[in-house]
Amino acid sequence: MRILFVHNHFPGHYQHLAAALAADPANQVVFITKDRTGSIPGVDKRVFSPSRPPGPQTHHYVRPFEDAVLHGQAVYRLCERLKRDGFVPDLVCAHAGFGPGLFIKDAFPDTPLLGYFEWFYHAKGSDADYLDGPVNADEACRIRSRNAAIQMELANCDWGVCPTVFQRGQFPAAFQNKLTLMHDGIDTGFFSPEPGAPMVLPGLDLSSAREVVTYATRGMEPYRGFPQFMRAADILLRERPGLHIVVGGDDGVSYSRLPPPGRTYKQMMLDELPGIDRSRLHFVGPLEYPVYRDMLRATDVHVYLTVPFVLSWSLLESLSTGCLVVAADNAAVREVVEHGVNGLLADFFSPDDIAARIADALDRRVATDAIRAAARRGVVERYALADLLPRHLQLIRHLAGSAETCGEPHLELETA
Repeated sequence: MRILFVHNHFPGHYQHLAAALAADPANQVVFITKDRTGSIPGVDKRVFSPSRPPGPQTHHYVRPFEDAVLHGQAVYRLCERLKRDGFVPDLVCAHAGFGPGLFIKDAFPDTPLLGYFEWFYHAKGSDADYLDGPVNADEACRIRSRNAAIQMELANCDWGVCPTVFQRGQFPAAFQNKLTLMHDGIDTGFFSPEPGAPMVLPGLDLSSAREVVTYATRGMEPYRGFPQFMRAADILLRERPGLHIVVGGDDGVSYSRLPPPGRTYKQMMLDELPGIDRSRLHFVGPLEYPVYRDMLRATDVHVYLTVPFVLSWSLLESLSTGCLVVAADNAAVREVVEHGVNGLLADFFSPDDIAARIADALDRRVATDAIRAAARRGVVERYALADLLPRHLQLIRHLAGSAETCGEPHLELETA
């Protein structure tokens, strides 16, 4: 098979799929991306760059769509070069929503297109109005317009996948039957427990600490509950003199509204909490996967907070590692975490409640062994890469074997 992957980030959601397909010498795998770094054996990576950013005079409702079009245009041009080089794929897998896959069907009209769909935006009842309440009319119209590229890709693709029940439920009902429910999969062999593992990270040895709580995030931002976590951390550090808190992740923004110019949410929270004990609060930055896994193995309690939004891989990774997880109590999380069974849920908006749940978990560490075991078991049974990767490959082979729009592949996975 000849497979083309398209994703702004390399390898993004396609890490395991691309590697598995490239490992077969009968396949030819090309990956179009904006990332210049990184490689996968056997994968021919082609880098694109949009010709320009969106124009400053573009209406702010339409600016994300213009950006998506510019991305799609650059990918289209690269696809034309691939065709001149003799490469026409049997299937294209494209990450939807940001534009790279917009014009794939124009470049390769006879090639099936499998889209990866993560989110459909709403002004009411999901992420947009969760933090600060109802949005105004201007913001609601902007949010609706944000779906323009996504709707084009929903219409153009031959089939799609979506990782969770909650996320698929955000899409219009008319399109949901076109989206197979299938998570990317968690490497449960790699993310596995190691009882008694010491908390030793590069430049930080907490092996003698009485208690350790961890929090990890792509970006320290409101969408991932960073302000609430920091306020809860301040409470806990004042109440528990033997506690150390480790924060992994980048001091940046991936999804939230940008902070004031020259500021970051990390600095804003440290300014809000001037008395927080910095000697026991450790910011370790982004971590390589093995180090991140070792952190999860050694923690006493791991905290995952989010608004109702795309579910982070980190939640499932921490559960797979057997962490005792305290997580936000909302629909996105409740699909995976049942309070008192495989984790503990806390009120996202209440630092006091978050701190109380963490304190309770620390006080009952031995008594929560059953919760840790259930956390691990749930991921192994429902989200294991060893089970989901073959199903992804089956779907790819099914679609690649058809030159026409494909019907229901009958690969539905019930995860709720």
